[in-house]
Amino acid sequence: MPLPKSAMGCPMDALLRVLMGPWTSYILWVLRTNGPTRFGELKRRVTGISAKVLTERLRALESAEIIERRYVTTIPPQVTYAMAPRGLELAPALDPLNALARRWMEADGTAPVSACQPAPAAAAKPRETVDAD
Repeated sequence: MPLPKSAMGCPMDALLRVLMGPWTSYILWVLRTNGPTRFGELKRRVTGISAKVLTERLRALESAEIIERRYVTTIPPQVTYAMAPRGLELAPALDPLNALARRWMEADGTAPVSACQPAPAAAAKPRETVDAD
């Protein structure tokens, strides 16, 4: 199921309803900067989110075809989340927001939080390895 229908019939409304959900933008940023990530690692990187809310947000993003859920039948099963092609299209929006946030933090005299600090090259090209739980 792609984007949910908008009550107003507006494509922007439908997209923002998906992207502006609780924790969603940060989940997308973590996947953008870290590449494919297993659930446990994603939960550790998105500090403060509950497993229930993370699961809900991941399902909504997967339903909108913004992220992909990759399931490997091993013991224990390996579930990895990654940006889908639609999610990758968000890079031109996410990267300038990151640059703006960094400029504002610098202007305010605060250092960026280390959890948010991929090197610029890493932000441009997510790594392809899968983080182990």
